Amino acid sequence: MVNHKCYGNFVDNIRLYVRGGSGGMGLPRLGGLGGNGGDIWVVAKKGITLKQIKDKHPNKRFTAGVGSNSSIHALRGAKGEDSQVFAPVGISVTTDNGRILGELNCEGDNLLVAKGGHGGSLHSGFLPSKGQTRQIRLDLKLIADLGLVGFPNAGKSSLLTALSHAKPRIASYPFTTLRPEIGKVMYDDHKQVSVADLPGLIEGAHVNKGMGHKFLKHVERTNQLMFVVDICGFQLASNTPFRSAFETVLLLNKELELYNEELLGKPAILVINKMDLPEAQGRLRELETHLENQEESSHLFHEDVIPKSLMRFTHVVPVSATTGLGLPLLKSLIRQSLEEQNIIETDGQRSERLLKLRREIPTSSIPSWGFSQPT
Repeated sequence: MVNHKCYGNFVDNIRLYVRGGSGGMGLPRLGGLGGNGGDIWVVAKKGITLKQIKDKHPNKRFTAGVGSNSSIHALRGAKGEDSQVFAPVGISVTTDNGRILGELNCEGDNLLVAKGGHGGSLHSGFLPSKGQTRQIRLDLKLIADLGLVGFPNAGKSSLLTALSHAKPRIASYPFTTLRPEIGKVMYDDHKQVSVADLPGLIEGAHVNKGMGHKFLKHVERTNQLMFVVDICGFQLASNTPFRSAFETVLLLNKELELYNEELLGKPAILVINKMDLPEAQGRLRELETHLENQEESSHLFHEDVIPKSLMRFTHVVPVSATTGLGLPLLKSLIRQSLEEQNIIETDGQRSERLLKLRREIPTSSIPSWGFSQPT
């Protein structure tokens, strides 16, 4: 089952105010040094969500302890207490102007985000300095294994419900999810795959129509994509053109391309939804013909619809989120696709490490057994 406390009202970024502690006063007559102020650290910890930070610290302010003043009992004042902000694994930390301070990719990774002030000393006339103050942003880099991509009313929310028992808000009219809904697809061996129903894609998303940029930022944060298309086509409103299923695929492809061409390099599955509707089988045969001849078929449509690069799907799966048709196969292919990607990436990382190691070994130290030496 999905834990709605963790996944409902999903939060993928948060802005915090952080202030290092001020230093302590020095003691001029005895040359005593004030203690330095405490620092603020962001620490990666499993099981933490940005929503939990938001709920636990509604004012989103973190302040470290003040350094102790120098005294006749303790000439060197004690350092102020550090403050730790526990955050999810897999976040980037930036300043308000977008400068990257660092990334936390493993549990226990930590990053200094606000340094405490110096204690009073001879050099400062025994007066302390204030701690560093700044606004920072914590952004989740990856929100799910799989991101659902589709225009409103393609049935993404219904599909997420059917796959994962998540309970997103579902409407029977062209409705756009306002925030990511995250569900977990569970397998018999207890393997879990996270799936995100992403908000806001409409035609023109790349120029920030609707919630365009917000949606497309979420797409960047998933390992793979799952296009969800209504087999009967799509029309946003009565004054907008009707789009066939194949046109819809081209348009989704184009929106991603116009925002960031690199998104087309992500592995993607194409799900043809609403196969329980009348005429679905005939429309599916027509769509399959177009998909088999994408380049030729794309020229039948207006150039505004056609992307420069056509996305190649690892699988095309007809389903009905309503009746359950095709869902067992889809679940199996989702897992297969993710595992294949993991093997490829692991092999790639191993090759990179080996190449790096070879570069670090001096040529003179490589044995030349079996080779004649130059005279």
